[in-house]
Amino acid sequence: MTGGIIGKIARGGSLGRGVESTRALRKWVVLGLAIGVIAGLGAVLFYTALEWATKLLIGGIAGYYPPKPAGEGTTVVQAIRHRWLIPVVTTLGALFGNLLVFKFAPEAEGHGTDAAIDSFHHKGGQVRPRIPPIKLIASAITIGSGGSGGREGPAAQISAGFGSLLATWMRLDTRDRRIAVATGMGAGIGAIFRAPLGGAVMAAEILYLHDLEVEALIPSLIASITGYSIFGAFYGWSPVFGNQISFAFNHPIQLLYYAALGICCGLIGLLYARAFHGARHQVHRLRLPDWVKPGIGGLAVGLLGMIVPQALHTGYGWVQVSMSLDIYTLPLWIILVLPFAKILFTSLSIGSGGSGGIFGPGMVIGGMVGAAFWRLAAGHLPGLPQTPAPFVIVAMMALFGGIAHAPLAVMLMVAEMTGNLSLLGPAMVAVGLSYLIVGDATIYTSQLPSRADSPAHRYRYSFPLLSSLRVGEAMTRGPLSLTPDATVAQAEHALTREGLRGAPVVAAGGVLVGVLTHADIVHIPAEERATHLVSSAMTADPVTALATEGLDDALEDLATTHVPWMPVVDAERHLLGVVTASNITTAYRDALTSGVRRLDALAAETALLEVTVARGARVAGQTLAVARLPRGVLVVSLRREGMTVVPRGDTELRPGDVVTVVVDPKQEGEVRAYFIEPTPRLAVAPS
Repeated sequence: MTGGIIGKIARGGSLGRGVESTRALRKWVVLGLAIGVIAGLGAVLFYTALEWATKLLIGGIAGYYPPKPAGEGTTVVQAIRHRWLIPVVTTLGALFGNLLVFKFAPEAEGHGTDAAIDSFHHKGGQVRPRIPPIKLIASAITIGSGGSGGREGPAAQISAGFGSLLATWMRLDTRDRRIAVATGMGAGIGAIFRAPLGGAVMAAEILYLHDLEVEALIPSLIASITGYSIFGAFYGWSPVFGNQISFAFNHPIQLLYYAALGICCGLIGLLYARAFHGARHQVHRLRLPDWVKPGIGGLAVGLLGMIVPQALHTGYGWVQVSMSLDIYTLPLWIILVLPFAKILFTSLSIGSGGSGGIFGPGMVIGGMVGAAFWRLAAGHLPGLPQTPAPFVIVAMMALFGGIAHAPLAVMLMVAEMTGNLSLLGPAMVAVGLSYLIVGDATIYTSQLPSRADSPAHRYRYSFPLLSSLRVGEAMTRGPLSLTPDATVAQAEHALTREGLRGAPVVAAGGVLVGVLTHADIVHIPAEERATHLVSSAMTADPVTALATEGLDDALEDLATTHVPWMPVVDAERHLLGVVTASNITTAYRDALTSGVRRLDALAAETALLEVTVARGARVAGQTLAVARLPRGVLVVSLRREGMTVVPRGDTELRPGDVVTVVVDPKQEGEVRAYFIEPTPRLAVAPS
């Protein structure tokens, strides 16, 4: 019952027309809350699993308990009891953790965020339901055994998977499923890092090199704050690295230092991306079973971890140590080597196919670059901060903000994770220079340059007029429909008579319950078709289109699902017609010929309609006062020969004039008739 109510709300608006409308906002408040709840609970489960895995594996077996950041426990550096067992733990953890992945969900391999981005662009937002639990377990084992990885990748893929599942359950269209996946990514990252604003912006920014998925921003804000609230209720509200509020930008000469730091971060960020992708390439070339390869990476990490254990696990505690004067307890060579060791360890752990994130290691690499910069400059440069914390914070922002092409999101996330907003000024300089040096290189290979390059928007940008036309304008009304209690033989006869390859199946009250195609029929033996009912042979949950959605969305659905036609329904799933690629092509051609364009909705009840006055139309040669347009129609502008004319009662309408009017969507056909046809379709009342 609850699912049906939520489904009705969810299908009540289209985000593509903007969340400003009441119906769309209502829909995404409900969906955002639902995704946020699961994101928060998923983050809690993963964090708990990682804590247990760490205690049992790298801690319980090798006796290495990595220090924790201030917001997650006590930053205590403990001696390693059984250093020689580290390679054993990392190898076994990588093998067993990723055996699950390669056996049950190979697409969960690696860091997760790239897979979610790829699903958004190329798979219509489809994520298999089994991926989130497999990703959770495998990542907890991989990182908990000492593998170098971050928490954000698993959290993002877990929440993105639920967003996809929820969209499928609610029978949302492809566009909304994609937004649900992006929303899940942002909510999961925002929850696990206690950075809701940064997580929400990340959802919009991480998909492209030079663009934003603006439609995902409002849903992500709702979901991210919800997930953060649930995670905080279990694990507290302190920023991950504590409240570093005592540090600020207070000396002009420091801008030079931050600029130099940004350049260093850009160069090392490039090294991080190239090393990571190079390791993946070399490992994939090995002629070994896929599940063995992470074990090789785990063995290498363990052997090197005996020398530099600080590069094992997440490494957040060592960033915490480096923020204070406790940095002097670390040998200088460790501070200088640690950024490069973390790059190597992450490339081996995750690049070999292991499960974990690369955002967290990126921040650790950046933080240690900042710590090394301060340690080398301390006592030599004037105006240097008294502690390394400002350099550590800014370097975290600069390194990963540049190589991930998410400068705004990463700056906000690190600010939330450190409780410090006062360093955003110098961070802009450092991040800007890092971003400039990185260029088009990226750590996320599934990112695309812009929305125009994404298959998710290919029809909107290739054929922009399609997004202004509605499915209801192109569909075939009154199609042949079948009843679920008819026999397959009767249905086959009806389809043969009409020369069709399939038809919608409609229950009492005109509600669509499925579709029956020729492919469904041939699965039933010919001698049994007279006794089999349509309900037992039909496809029960077909892809559908709403009459109010754009033709670009409908064409995208037809292309991604590889079906030749779709039933068209209303919000209650009553059958209204069917739409084919041929219908869409015809509507597009007719719209080009008539010069009519429907613009984005102003509100749920009104729309802007742009109409070119045709020669011979009834209103041609008449003034607005005499034209007697339908009641409620408001002419807001008139463009003639490149000039804008302010419409008045005595303004004459001429052929070729482009008139913009505010109309009730129900009046669109009637208004078109006035500006295009020589006689109106309906009688009208004086305005």
